Amino acid sequence: MFKKIKTILVLIGFVLTLQSLFAQRQTYNFNSDWQFKTGEIEGAEATTFDTQGWTQVTLPHAYNQEEAFLKAIDEHSTGIVWYRKNFILPEDAKGQKIFLEFEGIRQGGTIYVNGKQVGLHENGVMAFGLDVSDIVVFDGKPNSIALRIDNDWHYRQRSTNATYRWNNINFNANYGGIPKNVFLHVTDKLYQTLPLYSNLKTTGVYVYATDFDIPQAAATIHVESEVKNEYDTPKTFQYSVAVFDLDNKKVAEFSGDETKLAPGELTKVSAAQRLGDLNFWSWGYGYSYTVKSMLKVDGNIIDEVSTKTGFRKTEFKDGKVYLNDRVLQMKGYAQRTSNEWPAIGMSVPAWLSDFSNRMIVEGNGNLVRWMHVTPWKQDIESCDRVGLIQAMPAGDAEKDSQGDHWKQRTNLMRDAIIYNRNNPSIVFYESGNDAISEPHMAEMKSLRDTYDPYGGRAIGSREMLDSREAEYGGEMLYINKSARIPMWATEYSRDEGMRKYWDEFSPPFHKEGDGPLYKGEPATSYNHNQDRHAIEDVIRWHDYYEARPGTGHRVSSGGVNIIFSDSNTHYRGEQNYRTSGEVDPMRIPKDGFFAHQVMWNGWVDTEEHGTHMLGHWNYKPGTQKDFYVVSTGEKVELFINGKSQGFGKKAYSFLFTFEDLRFEPGNVKAVSYDAEGRILSTAEKTTAGTPHSIRLKRLEAQLPFKADGADVALFEVEVVDKDGQRCPLDNSKIEFELDGPATWLGGIADGPDNYIESKVLPVENGVNRVMIQSTTQAGSIKIKAKASGIKNASIELDSEAFETQNGLASVLPGADLPSYLDRGPTPKTPSFSWKRKPVFIRSAQTANEEDEPYLSYDDNELTEWRNDGQEKTGWITYTLAKEAEVNECVIKLTGWRRKKYPLRILAGDEVLFEGESWQSLGYITIPLKTVKTDEITVQLAGAQKEEDGFNDIVEVDPNKELDLFKDDKAAAAKGQLRIVEIEFYEKL
Repeated sequence: MFKKIKTILVLIGFVLTLQSLFAQRQTYNFNSDWQFKTGEIEGAEATTFDTQGWTQVTLPHAYNQEEAFLKAIDEHSTGIVWYRKNFILPEDAKGQKIFLEFEGIRQGGTIYVNGKQVGLHENGVMAFGLDVSDIVVFDGKPNSIALRIDNDWHYRQRSTNATYRWNNINFNANYGGIPKNVFLHVTDKLYQTLPLYSNLKTTGVYVYATDFDIPQAAATIHVESEVKNEYDTPKTFQYSVAVFDLDNKKVAEFSGDETKLAPGELTKVSAAQRLGDLNFWSWGYGYSYTVKSMLKVDGNIIDEVSTKTGFRKTEFKDGKVYLNDRVLQMKGYAQRTSNEWPAIGMSVPAWLSDFSNRMIVEGNGNLVRWMHVTPWKQDIESCDRVGLIQAMPAGDAEKDSQGDHWKQRTNLMRDAIIYNRNNPSIVFYESGNDAISEPHMAEMKSLRDTYDPYGGRAIGSREMLDSREAEYGGEMLYINKSARIPMWATEYSRDEGMRKYWDEFSPPFHKEGDGPLYKGEPATSYNHNQDRHAIEDVIRWHDYYEARPGTGHRVSSGGVNIIFSDSNTHYRGEQNYRTSGEVDPMRIPKDGFFAHQVMWNGWVDTEEHGTHMLGHWNYKPGTQKDFYVVSTGEKVELFINGKSQGFGKKAYSFLFTFEDLRFEPGNVKAVSYDAEGRILSTAEKTTAGTPHSIRLKRLEAQLPFKADGADVALFEVEVVDKDGQRCPLDNSKIEFELDGPATWLGGIADGPDNYIESKVLPVENGVNRVMIQSTTQAGSIKIKAKASGIKNASIELDSEAFETQNGLASVLPGADLPSYLDRGPTPKTPSFSWKRKPVFIRSAQTANEEDEPYLSYDDNELTEWRNDGQEKTGWITYTLAKEAEVNECVIKLTGWRRKKYPLRILAGDEVLFEGESWQSLGYITIPLKTVKTDEITVQLAGAQKEEDGFNDIVEVDPNKELDLFKDDKAAAAKGQLRIVEIEFYEKL
């Protein structure tokens, strides 16, 4: 018996030895069991430091996140904060490599493990790694980690004394401490490195595809790993790859060459194979694959890295963006990278990131341009899942940088590319929030080519209209076109408006534009009612739609509206936060969200028709007002209680106005038709009854509510009539009660302290949302909602136990979230039809032989042709490449926003157009008398008139900047004809 037991013990020991010899990588969730305390605390890094009185939290958690939307951005708490935790490593980790991965801290932090300084990180944005293998202890002994973090707005880099320009009090909300996830990795001493260049100087795994054949659903998949041997002896290994689809079915397995590494040697290994039957990642189709790269010794896996990625083909040519061989006009939002929510800031669970980013896709947006700084990994991975294209910046404030500031930017871009290059949703790298020099653009491009040469990502910057280095460009607010690199507007429609205000005829009867002054001037653009805010969205998008692919040789690749959700950043309206969002901070849609959903429903041209009526149908009897409909049809007819009110007046491609419409209780219906009178889409609204009851529902209710101390549950509260219809004019105060193991986060509304964390919260326009956060205790939770005079409501849920032991958990944040596939794969049909045919210019002649008339048609919006200022020389004659029946002239005239040019356009002596040009944000299309000709003259027929056509656009001074080519005498010049770009077209 004794011998038998001894044999069993020997066998067990042998198995354990084998397990230690061939132990695979383990990645642990390191977010639990943290404590923090603000202020400078001497000796807080010591292993035995007493943390009695410190606040217990689960990461991600900014120490000042409760101030989100409570305080203006420049009032966010700053200073020193300490974070600490204790942890015990698993038994099988002994003798292995131990790494810590921080997705980011804010701003600069010193990290200590077991009382010893192990690292410093200062950029406040990017992920970084630490090798703590020689410092941690094993055998069940506790380890300690402590971070001293300083989130001062004026934090200076220790080595250079330089500030960080993106640590900016206007746009980069200062959620300090550790507002992102932390992981602990245990690997063999022969291992694939982590993609964490700061501190570790390693680049990890790189997965990419080449030689796409979209019709045959095929591509060659490449996998490359940086491998290091930290054994004292040489190691020989086989590099193997397995690819799994979204259903976890293995679809491929292939290997690279056998490799021998000397002790301490670092090398790159790779393998590739052509795969068919691929599902390509696409807009609204977040299809992903899991690529497992493995190191095998004697046939045994000793290290395995799982990389979730997607495969898609991109091209950037002819002024267009191509995704999987289909042209896609960019439409979406310039979103603050903080992407915050009330009372919790940016540190939300992964599912809530999906909820927010998926709304952009559901609203038919395809691009999010994160502003100024790289987003955290959670948002990047979220965009992968929901099928939302990203433009990823590094770090920037405004304008170019020099010296140490430029080094900070390039270092951050390098780190961001390495960390995020396997995420298919990143399609653009942004080198600056404004133009940078050509040498700097070349530097950034070199970083891309070094670390991500095959990722199919264009690198560029705002402006860069004539750059030969940038691969995309585009101004803020103005319309740009190109036949070369794509041009898309990096910010447009910067107006603001609160969700609370429907229009001037609805409680609280806010007069359109009424609010405090901004910089001593009326701030009408920043205090919109919902209807006017939405109308402005339509007006602004119209310009990009008119110049979309299919409208000529030179086209606009679209643009992004600023911003998607109201943000706790620089504001101009009556609130202490920015209300430019098309949804409010709780992601409740404003009318502008639905307007975009209608206008953007297609890759380029409209593919699915839609109609949305702005506002509600609950006015006082006898109310007369203009009623607005946003629709994709050629005409829209309105019916009130079944009786036609006629057709709306169409403007800006999508806006239909019914003037002085008289309200009648009941039903209003909009019917949209094509040019032949066929019905395309309809929309209806019905008058709601008096408030009857509260309706309370949990959003995303199918998700478990984890008792990890960080999860969030989101609830919508509505006041409804007896038939369950929302009462759109109700602003009742709701009183909430919370019972059970959860923390009240609440919501937001207009009022004292924005009602942040208050258990009394008004609905606005009949609806609001509230949140609770889990504790580390599982149990039953009940929320009650009551208000005076209406029926109360309650809802119950259970929080599920979350297993964490010794400071480590095996369940990783977001690991269980599904991909959003609702839009389906990239369609195989063309995304646009040609609307007209360009007639190219062969040459041009002016009164002055020394002129350069080519500048008026050189596909460069930073050049122009101008005459010498005398009216008699204000003409230019174009010789066309062929004789054609020209019927349109598209022209961008210098001073496009302010100037009206009296023009005469002729073919020989025949006048094709005579009249004034009109102001625009770029191009205008002038209809011409159709005539067959190969020569057209554009004449100045008098002195220009000066009058800003866009007085409400106050953030770009029309007296300077690009629309007058920084010519301080241009506004006064009267005899000049100045053409930036001109194009001629004939009918198809």
